[in-house]
Amino acid sequence: MIIIYIIAGIVLLMLILFGLMIRGYGNSPRPHKVSPGTFDIACQEVRFPTKNNRMLYGWWMPANSKCEKGSPTIIMVHGWNRNLERYVPYIKRLQGKGYNLFAFDSRNHGSSDKDGYSSMLKFAEDIFAAINFSVKQPCVDKNKTSVIGLSIGGAATIYASAQDKRIKKAIAIGAFAHPYDLMFAEFRKRKVPSFLTKWFLNYVQFRISTSFNEIAPVNNIKNSKAEILLIHGTDDNVVPYEDAVKLKNAAGNAKVKLLTLNGSGHSDCHEHPEFWENVESFLKY
Repeated sequence: MIIIYIIAGIVLLMLILFGLMIRGYGNSPRPHKVSPGTFDIACQEVRFPTKNNRMLYGWWMPANSKCEKGSPTIIMVHGWNRNLERYVPYIKRLQGKGYNLFAFDSRNHGSSDKDGYSSMLKFAEDIFAAINFSVKQPCVDKNKTSVIGLSIGGAATIYASAQDKRIKKAIAIGAFAHPYDLMFAEFRKRKVPSFLTKWFLNYVQFRISTSFNEIAPVNNIKNSKAEILLIHGTDDNVVPYEDAVKLKNAAGNAKVKLLTLNGSGHSDCHEHPEFWENVESFLKY
């Protein structure tokens, strides 16, 4: 009888740990507190549809032009548990330089609709939705769409560029190479038993109805027709710099470039002195 109690206790403990892992995997929507208007930048607040009949919230900022011809568009994709406010420094830098700027909240983030659990695949689907919206706007050059993504947004940008030929240029900042490897390493840091982590990651794949191998950026980057700029800090303690090297090597072509920022971490790459010169040069058509 004692053995039965011990086994039941172990099972109960594993179920509690599993439940905590699922809860920790979720994210809490946090609406933005600062907007482009705070800095006197003209901005249209918009809502547009994505998968599963959900609506996304975004900022559409048209290029400052007389609309004699279409302007290039830059779509901005935030990271995990963040919102479009993350792109205010980018908007301040790029506004007025001839681009339509479009930042949005992915599902379950910011002011966009909730939709189960977030995933890299949902981020990518929301990128497609943002492109669908942007190409219908006036004064847009439909053949000049760029996407900038941060962290999971960067990983989703790589995957999206392999699926959607409308993306001509893609910048992935702090992107991971494979979601399974990243999540496994993260749980290892938290001392979660390997067997429980494997169960959980299989559960996640079941919930998103696809395998991590199928959507992994490292397995898709070679299929992208877009020009891609990978940007990664050597001191990134969230996504190892080695992931950027893996992505560059997996691409196997000159259309993918890697900008290494010595001393930068996961969220401060835009503050590096080499960042903007390379980004602005890459975005030119």
